[in-house]
Amino acid sequence: MHSTAVEDVLGKLVSFPVLGGESNLSLIEFVKSFLDEYDVKYHLVPNEEGTKTSLHCRIGPAVDGGVILSGHTDVVPVKGQPWSTDPFELTDIGDDKLYARGSCDMKGFVACCLAAVPKMVKADLKKPIYFAFSYDEEIGCLAAPELAAAINTHYSETPQYAIIGEPTMMQPVVGQKGICIFNTTVSGSEGHSSRIKQEVSAIHESMRLILWLESKMNSLIAEGKIDDRFTPNHTSIHIGKVTGGIAPNVIAQECTFCWDVRTIPSDTPEGIFKEFDAYCKKREEELRKVFPDFKITTEVDHPAVPGLDTSEDQSIVAFIKELSQREDLGAVSYAAEAGQFANEGFEAVICGPGDIAQAHRADEFIHKEQLKLGVDFMYRLIDKLSN
Repeated sequence: MHSTAVEDVLGKLVSFPVLGGESNLSLIEFVKSFLDEYDVKYHLVPNEEGTKTSLHCRIGPAVDGGVILSGHTDVVPVKGQPWSTDPFELTDIGDDKLYARGSCDMKGFVACCLAAVPKMVKADLKKPIYFAFSYDEEIGCLAAPELAAAINTHYSETPQYAIIGEPTMMQPVVGQKGICIFNTTVSGSEGHSSRIKQEVSAIHESMRLILWLESKMNSLIAEGKIDDRFTPNHTSIHIGKVTGGIAPNVIAQECTFCWDVRTIPSDTPEGIFKEFDAYCKKREEELRKVFPDFKITTEVDHPAVPGLDTSEDQSIVAFIKELSQREDLGAVSYAAEAGQFANEGFEAVICGPGDIAQAHRADEFIHKEQLKLGVDFMYRLIDKLSN
């Protein structure tokens, strides 16, 4: 019975084509109306312009020790992907899968939360359940820090746990890599390519910086900075885009490259950038002897998102094992909001329905069985907090 209800809710949620960076107010209006039906009071955490908002609410008594259920409301674009179905209409083609953008990442989890509301409000909860629905997760986990802080300051009591419902096939995940994305621009001197030793090529120098970054990644591995919970089992540094130059016979005046750092919990993007910046300053000092206006500038394109490293002796681990009915703990290499909730003082894990392998691709889907497992998880949470 509850699987049908959750599919109805998911159908509504995926019908709102809220991309990262865009307004999510239409979807939040639906969530507000849904909560209004059950007299659940909610609170908003809008951006400065009022074009987007996070939402949080509490169901149950105002006592310490509650559980936050966290999900994001935005999705990644579909443009240019070869979809077989309408990406913003939940489609059942009879193969026990439900197709739509966000069905897996991560409106499936949000639908499970909402579908369990009728049972939550009727239950005799001894500890509260909170919803925390954010915006702009897909473009940098931008709203979660403010949302987590708002929950900490708004309520008189203090929640204990935060469960971030990214798709893990309902496996408890206690480790998550951090991420930061940078844009580095090298400004050199333009000239005829025959004067390569008299000028400073922005492209040539960019290649040196790129090789330095690759070497830095390899040195971390050589130093034993390894965490076998992750694949790959080390901090990765990757250059994904390079633009520069106007012609083969013109020394490039400018070159920009975009790079990301995905850190295991024992490393930090800030530490890597500090070393990179020191190397850049050395290169500037050297090359200004040839071209006085030579410079290297680096800007943060995607703010640093902290990793998650929940130790097995934290009480949330036994808690999530019981709820998920799984003993196997995992770690993920993608970024999520879990580390941000942990930084706010909540014991955090990642656990939700769906397979991350289906996220961000054409014909994204979630298995119906995963939705059922997600709702069963909610019902066990309700029973656990009612005892």
